[in-house]
Amino acid sequence: MREQQPAQPLPEGIAAVHGTGFPVVLVHGNGVDHRILFALDEQLEAAGNLQRIYIDLPGFGGTPALEGRAGLPEFAAWLESLLQSHLGARPFALIGNSLGGLLAQEMADRFESQVRGMVLLAPVTRPVAEERTVPARSVVHEDELLLEELGPVNAGHYAQMSVIQTRANWEQFERHVLPGVLAADLRAMAHLSTRYFLETLPVDRERISQIPVLIACGRQDHIVGFEDAKALLVRYPNASFLELDRAGHNAHIDQPEIFAQALARWTATLKTND
Repeated sequence: MREQQPAQPLPEGIAAVHGTGFPVVLVHGNGVDHRILFALDEQLEAAGNLQRIYIDLPGFGGTPALEGRAGLPEFAAWLESLLQSHLGARPFALIGNSLGGLLAQEMADRFESQVRGMVLLAPVTRPVAEERTVPARSVVHEDELLLEELGPVNAGHYAQMSVIQTRANWEQFERHVLPGVLAADLRAMAHLSTRYFLETLPVDRERISQIPVLIACGRQDHIVGFEDAKALLVRYPNASFLELDRAGHNAHIDQPEIFAQALARWTATLKTND
């Protein structure tokens, strides 16, 4: 990854900017930070002419928690303001993971005339857990010896999310996921959980968007599942839906090669020259 060195310090909330060209804004999920999406950076760099803008949401990574009300409506308003100040009227694309996937849907509606495409990676569709259709927790490949080696803290974080327990998978988790987990502000997460809603969810809106969309979900994702995200195909008729077997909530880490192929097809559809 070659990181662009900005002439001035980055605005609060923007954790990193890689490359130059058409802006692609990457928004992580709840309980992690921007580093979970660094796993995509080499693929995006290879596409050429894409400036990758990595966001740290409030209370995660290097961004301070919001003061006062700090729920999902406030996160959406914060992200809208950040994008307005940093991008102005420029066109851009969005990549959102988990909670970031819900926020990406929201931003695509708020910046309808500017957003040229979107990737929804294991996206939240229904914020209320009880309203989600999810499979039972399962592990398709267990490695008890590996978990013993990791120690109780690391093993606990890894086992909670892992579907394929291998050393290579752990190394990707340790590099991209674990740092954000350990840095997360638990108080900010608690505040977010008390206001985890939007007045009208993007999936329930009637407005149709023709932008190219990639929706990628893991079949073993016990956090948000994969069935609920299919309802988004009504709103995004130019979307492709990727259902990854042997993959959980960190689907891009569990099945990196297959996801990389789909991501390359998506980047080829972006209109980056206007």
